[in-house]
Formats: sequence, C-alpha cells, structure tokens
Amino acid sequence: MAAREQLLFVCSSCGYESRKWLGRCPDCGEWDTLSEQKKRKIRVGKTVAEVHLLVGEGGEEPMRLVTGISELDRVLGGGIVPGSMVLIGGDPGIGKSTLILQLLAALARQKHKVLYVTGEESVGQIRMRADRLAVQSSNIFIATENSVQAIIALSEEVKPAFLAVDSIQTMYSEETGSAPGSVTQVRESTSLLVSLAKNSGLPIILIGHVTKDGAIAGPRVLEHMVDTVLYFEGDRGQVFRVLRTVKNRFGSTNEIGVFEMKESGLAEVDNPSALFLAERPVNVPGSVVMPSVEGTRPILVEVQALVSPSSLGTARRTAIGADPQRLALLTAVLEKKIGVTLFDHDIFLNIAGGIRIDEPALDLGVIVALLSSLYEKVVDPTTVVCGEVGLAGEIRGVGQMEMRLREARRLGFKTFLMPESSNRRLEAGETPGMQVHTVRTVHDVVERLFVP
Repeated sequence: MAAREQLLFVCSSCGYESRKWLGRCPDCGEWDTLSEQKKRKIRVGKTVAEVHLLVGEGGEEPMRLVTGISELDRVLGGGIVPGSMVLIGGDPGIGKSTLILQLLAALARQKHKVLYVTGEESVGQIRMRADRLAVQSSNIFIATENSVQAIIALSEEVKPAFLAVDSIQTMYSEETGSAPGSVTQVRESTSLLVSLAKNSGLPIILIGHVTKDGAIAGPRVLEHMVDTVLYFEGDRGQVFRVLRTVKNRFGSTNEIGVFEMKESGLAEVDNPSALFLAERPVNVPGSVVMPSVEGTRPILVEVQALVSPSSLGTARRTAIGADPQRLALLTAVLEKKIGVTLFDHDIFLNIAGGIRIDEPALDLGVIVALLSSLYEKVVDPTTVVCGEVGLAGEIRGVGQMEMRLREARRLGFKTFLMPESSNRRLEAGETPGMQVHTVRTVHDVVERLFVP
C-alpha cells in the first residue's frame, strides 16, 4: 500500500485546512488562526483486488441493539445499529449523562457488557449518580480517560458491546499537538472513534457540548462524521425533556422521545398528550389545543397567547416553543386580512410544556389563540384546531389528519376545526364521535369561533 505525506495548516476557529500558511482564514475570516499540524500519512492507491463491487446483492438489515428504553429506541429508528456512531447534544444540566447511564443500565440488564468512559468526572462521581439512579451491575465498566488511543486500547481489552464517551470535547489524540477541545482535536478524536466503530462493529455514543446558540460545539464536520445526531431539549425549570432526531442514517428524522425528569432519573412518557394538557386552564381566553405530529406520534399541545396594549414605542413579539418569524408573519396576516390593530399591542406566544413545534400546522392554532386573547373570548375547551395559514389569508391543508383526529377523539375532544381541503381527503368513517368544521380563510375562522 503506497503512502504519501502532506503538510497542513489548520484554522483553530473553524477547522479549515490549507497546504500553505495564510494570515487570514478564507472560510471564517479570522486572522492569525492557521497553525501547522503534524504530517499525516494518507493511504492511496487501493488495488483493484481490494475493491468490491456490489451488484444485485440484497443483504439483510443488521440486527439492532434494542435498548429497552422505548422512547430512545423510537428516535433511533428501532434500536442501535452495530458499528454506528451516535452524537447527543444538549444544554448543561439537561440530563444527557443521566440518560446515558440509564441506557447503559438497560443494556447491562440484557447481559451486555458496556463501557462508560468519562473525561469530565471521576469514577466516584459516576458512582454517586449511579446510586441515585439505583444502577448496579457487574456488566458496567467505568473509566476516567481523555486519550483516544487509550480508550481504543481499553475497548480492545474489555471487548464491550457498547461504548459511551462523555464528552467528545474533553478527548484528545496523542498524534495531534493542539489542546483538548480545539477544532482539530475534536475532529481527529471523532475520526479515530469512527474508525473503531466501523472496523469492529462496536456502537459508540458521544456526548457533545453545545454553544450558547444551542449548536453542538466543534467543527461543523463533526455532525457529518457521525451516523445519528440527537438533541436533548427542554427547560431546566420544566420536568419534561424532549429527545429529538436531527440526523439519522438508519431511520426517520421526525421522531421525538418524551421523558419526565424525576428524582430517580428520567422516566418515559407513554402518553405525552395527556401530560402536556394536564394543567390546561379551562374557560380562559388565549388558549387553544392543537394536534401536532412528530414522526409517527401525534401529540396534543396547548397554544397560549397573550395580546395586551403596549406602553412602549415598539410593541414586543415573543414566541417560546415556536418560530418568532412565523409569529410576525401571522400577525401581519391578521392586520391585513381582518383589519385588527396589533401594531400597538405586545404579543406573547407560548407552547405549554416546554416542547417546540416547527410544523406549519401550528399556524391556525396561533391565529385562534391570538384572536381569543385580543377579543377576550373563550374557545370551547373541547375544540382542537389545525391548519396552515398562507399570506393571502387562506387556510391550507396539512398531512396526517386521520392520525390527528384519532388522537383528539381518544382524549375526549368533540369538535375539530380544520382546512376544507383536508376534510375532503379524509376517508369515510374517520370522524365518528367528532364534529368537524371546515374553514377556507381567516374570515371563516372569525365567523365560526368569535361572531355570536
């Protein structure tokens, strides 16, 4: 096998590579950030005998490692694929290490040998958390290590069925001269662990720090190197935690897992709709229920709005759990198409329970909640609304309406306000026990819900 050496200059800010030194990084624009790295041997010249052509071979899907935590298995696509790399990120204190320890305990109960390597805590600190979570197993091996080469040697000695690394920003490669946590070290450390996973079939999960903007710290290429990227979301003041898939080479990216933080750890939430609506106020203006679909799971959430006159020169627009730009768009639609005055009103929007909804089906719920608060009129608490709102004030249809209907009916709701086009696509027999009202424009919404 032939090999050649290459001298590289790497930007410490963004990871950009150049064959010559540059005063300013062409990628991120930072000055004096390119530094010389060690020469790396690059394998070239694979022989034809080593290259295999895949033609007409229908191999079976590899057996997934089912964790036993159904909410986690859901977002992974049914379990952990052998040889896969999973990256999980989230705010500090959100419960990432707790989730990993509970995952290892679940695998250990299935007689799998698992290895937990941490670069942030001592073994004693891990044992304290394990005692709090009632995790005791002789199949869980814990090590404190920062060197990736030492982790690889340790995994070859222990031969675990699963490896967890907490966190990738604390790891370093002995072949790279930069400090742990730098762009170069994060990339090189991940590259070595990816090689370990692919060559040995060992599934590995990495915990990643996040920046103040909520993105996983390190080079952007980090998310491209792994197979699956999960984000652990939620407000630390709330008991709910949402595990959301951002990337998954072996499954859907639309699934979410819902957990409840308790003193004994993270508990799975089998019925998130009932939990999110448990404290919903009744007969209060500015509140409406909207059925959302996350992957294959329908979830009913409460949309809350508060519209009040502003004493400031510029009215405030605040959205929690929804896109603020979408709120501004819907506010403009109401002002233009209905003629309501909102430019001198503060508007606050909240999706109760700490969950975030990104789908366009939320639009009609936002419109109804805003009008309910503005007019001080209560929406019937047994009513759910769902639909997309266009710039012309039209109500557009959304998908998976049958699934939304069944979930609303299961929780005792009696009336469904939906787009007219969605009702036409419903199959016969999908609406027993539910009174369906259709709307075409925002004017229809006002007449249906707020005109006596």
